[in-house]
Amino acid sequence: MKIVSYNVNGIRSAMSKGLVNFMQKEKADLYCFQETKAMKEQINDAYIFEVAGYKNHYWFSAEKKGYSGVALFCKNEPDHVEYGFGNEDYDKEGRIIRADYGDTSIISLYIPSGSSGDLRQSYKMVWLDFFHQYIDDLKTKRPNLIICGDYNICHQAIDIHDPISNKNNSGFLPEEREWMGNFIESGFEDSFRAFNKAPHNYSWWSYRAGARARNKGWRIDYCMVSDSIKNRMNDAGIIPTALHSDHCPVWVDIK
Repeated sequence: MKIVSYNVNGIRSAMSKGLVNFMQKEKADLYCFQETKAMKEQINDAYIFEVAGYKNHYWFSAEKKGYSGVALFCKNEPDHVEYGFGNEDYDKEGRIIRADYGDTSIISLYIPSGSSGDLRQSYKMVWLDFFHQYIDDLKTKRPNLIICGDYNICHQAIDIHDPISNKNNSGFLPEEREWMGNFIESGFEDSFRAFNKAPHNYSWWSYRAGARARNKGWRIDYCMVSDSIKNRMNDAGIIPTALHSDHCPVWVDIK
């Protein structure tokens, strides 16, 4: 089962840049999208996803139009789809959706950014604590999790092009990196690093100053796999040649 995770930075914009053709070429079994910035009913030509082989698509959008939102596009119909956390305060931003297949669950996740200022950074840290507790509780019922998405955190210095100048920037703050380390240690494998220890592998680049062309990026998108099923991973990677967004897709292949 190949799972691709992609922050599309507006699914309508990404579609205009060839997203559906990319999906057909990659032939993933399941796509986890983040930052869709649209509700399902706003996609006038949604049928083209079905023509491409993804008739099973599930959306969890933010209340605010043009903001946030996650989705799952599946070749095979899941046994169950769970929308949100079940917490109104957190669900209004549309940041999590889950598909269950047998004893395994795949999650599309979009963690808040704190880059807009101190208030939003504080919210992000509270959100992270809530999310970790939510996953700890979920693991008691659904221990085999694959959590794919935009985490908005670079875990280690190898995951960012300039760790020195970015040490005080949201997404690479010590407390965020500590949270990520604790989350992984609680029972997850960073699938990309399980297969690739090399530097200069990123999944997001600023639109400014030709950052992408110069590969001045950040690795903030992950496919985290529960320790209970990490031995089922075949491979994992990043697709930096995909140009539908300021992010690029990341993927994991699992038995």
